[in-house]
Amino acid sequence: MSDGLKEAVARRGSFLQTAGAVAWSFFGVRRSADHAQDVQKLNPVHVVIAGLVGAALFVVALVLLVRWVVGSGVAGV
Repeated sequence: MSDGLKEAVARRGSFLQTAGAVAWSFFGVRRSADHAQDVQKLNPVHVVIAGLVGAALFVVALVLLVRWVVGSGVAGV
């Protein structure tokens, strides 16, 4: 591993910081100052894992919403 990668993986950002950064990324709004702070503090492995978990939760929420709408008869199917 290169020194830069070792340094990035050794970063210790809190779970809430990582979850917040990923949530703002999903929303699509992020200040450049906050982004620069995240790049320096957060572990990229944790960000990838949080992103995958966030994407999975988003898909599950959409599936449940569609099932609820179709099951309630609101969709008119």
